[in-house]
Amino acid sequence: MSIEMPHADRCAFCDYLSGKRPYTILLTTSLSAVLVTREQRGVGHSLVIPRAHRDTILNVTEEEAADLGVLVMRMARVIDATYNRPGITVWQNNGMPAHQSIGHAHFHVAGTVAGGGTRWGRVDELSIAQTDAIARELRHGLKNI
Repeated sequence: MSIEMPHADRCAFCDYLSGKRPYTILLTTSLSAVLVTREQRGVGHSLVIPRAHRDTILNVTEEEAADLGVLVMRMARVIDATYNRPGITVWQNNGMPAHQSIGHAHFHVAGTVAGGGTRWGRVDELSIAQTDAIARELRHGLKNI
């Protein structure tokens, strides 16, 4: 693979999924998980990831891709239903030149912010209590989609 990957001794996402590091996990399937990110770049900003460690989209199996796609769609729907945003942004980066910062494939799903788009650059990191509150709102919305 020619993609230039970020380097880390451990995968943060794998640590979150295993419980080694605290993080808000909204839901899991047998193949994928949805995390509520502490860096809210948009409204209800969530990460849809394969549960198995996969560096990039190039390493995801077709079965995982199907599961990830369904969860991305469900998250777009629940963010829309929960926050009534005028737009939903979905993005996915592969390799450092594409701004991938964690070497585990993931999709971002977020409602647009006031004025449109999402926040770029540095954003304040929320506490686990704050992301847990976002997860409660999203879980309530999931019941209605």
